[in-house]
Amino acid sequence: MLRVTTFIVLATVLILLLVNLLHKDDPINKSQYELRQKYIFKPSAKVDHSKFTALQRDFETPQEVTETCISCHNERHIEVMHSNHWNWDRVEYVEGKGIAKLGKKNVLNNFCIGASGNEQACAKCHIGFGMDGNTFDFTNARNVDCMVCHDQSEAYFKGAALAGYPDRNVNLTEVAQHVGRPNKINCGACHFYSGGGNNVKHGDLEESLLSCSRTTDVHMASNGINMDCVDCHTAEKHQIKGRLYSVSSTNTNRLECTECHTTKPHLNDLLNRHYSKVSCQTCHIPTYAKENATKMNWLWSEAGKLDENGQPYHEEDTMGNHSYLSIKGSFKWEKNVQPEYYWFNGKAKHYALGDTVSTFPIQVNALLGDADDPHAKIYPVKVHRGNQIYDPNTKMLIQPRLYAESKGDSAFWEDFDWALAAEAGMKDVGLPYSGEYKFVDTEMYWPVNHMVAPKNEALSCNECHVSQNGRLASLEGLYLPGRDRNYWIDLFGHLLLIGSFAGVGIHTFARIVASKSKNN
Repeated sequence: MLRVTTFIVLATVLILLLVNLLHKDDPINKSQYELRQKYIFKPSAKVDHSKFTALQRDFETPQEVTETCISCHNERHIEVMHSNHWNWDRVEYVEGKGIAKLGKKNVLNNFCIGASGNEQACAKCHIGFGMDGNTFDFTNARNVDCMVCHDQSEAYFKGAALAGYPDRNVNLTEVAQHVGRPNKINCGACHFYSGGGNNVKHGDLEESLLSCSRTTDVHMASNGINMDCVDCHTAEKHQIKGRLYSVSSTNTNRLECTECHTTKPHLNDLLNRHYSKVSCQTCHIPTYAKENATKMNWLWSEAGKLDENGQPYHEEDTMGNHSYLSIKGSFKWEKNVQPEYYWFNGKAKHYALGDTVSTFPIQVNALLGDADDPHAKIYPVKVHRGNQIYDPNTKMLIQPRLYAESKGDSAFWEDFDWALAAEAGMKDVGLPYSGEYKFVDTEMYWPVNHMVAPKNEALSCNECHVSQNGRLASLEGLYLPGRDRNYWIDLFGHLLLIGSFAGVGIHTFARIVASKSKNN
């Protein structure tokens, strides 16, 4: 018994020694370390605007603030007026259409459908003042809103349905004296709340990013390097880098992870080789809507129900989100959502006002690319599904008039009459309406780029390379080891395995025979 115990003790000590001798710490990835050092220190303001005499006055209108800004920052307003944030469209090559203008002015979505005819409300997220209709003067520099992007007081916000004007309680002098480099809330004021509430549209852009942990997002974490949006989305002459594929078509001016991390960010070469067909986001964003739910389904066909007193009403789900609104219909929200995965080459098709279509569901912004496309990679995508109003005779999606200040103007949000809203909305955009409508299924695709997880929470190999229920189970066009079976590949592998064992056996047998022959 003593001998057995001694053997066990010695064996345990030997194993522990071997573990310690053979163990190697993960090597430090110096490139990642250098990036953290680069962004952890925030740039400081070079000037104190509160000391400028020109800003020490009472401003009666926001246009007066703009005039004062460009009196020093001359010609900067021209840069802004050439940007997509100002024009709400751009001239680019559109698949199936050739050279065309594309943007919020003419692209439809399956959330609030479109801005045309509803500018009074939608202009809350325009960088200008006074967009109350389709007659807005895009050449008037006085209407450029410098404050919405550069306010550092956190006291500036645009009023609801005020055509882009600031709320009447905003102290314009206080804001004008406290401006600087845009931070997260400047960008988030629109991008976090687009679609009518926090995290409605994107799923990976929402107010929790203002102060989150590394688990939510390693880049924006307040207990990490706490990056601002403009650290990545840099700008040259107010042309901001990055594409939003709800309104963008071409593979230009894109923002890639590799611009900081290079195409070989891992110390493991096998992982680096994945990049040829797998985007960084696919592995490093395993879920989105981590803190607050995002809208996944919107049924406009359910809108218009009123309570027993003939008044609009709302209902909420268990997470406190609207599950029904009389003005908008019914919704489904989800939290900690696993993305869907699609081939994407950086280009997209869009449904624009006046397009005719009869195939359903309508993909209002189809992402392009497939496995054979040398530029396509696998991307994580939020897919928003729903239904919206459609003219079965003209075969066009209808842009209804939704917003009005009061009843009697045919706006659905006031009069709750789809026929009136459809007729008025299509008249607003100069398109025909047959007098008939129905609701058709639509899908919208939002590539997921934010809420990057820490590396220890990135996808593991067996979450994709499995035979059943893997992340890429429905992705077509590729042979995925572990997921797929191929008779000839499997046969070749089996022959290699059998051949290896056979080779070892034959070699062993030959050695034994040779040894006996030598002894004889």
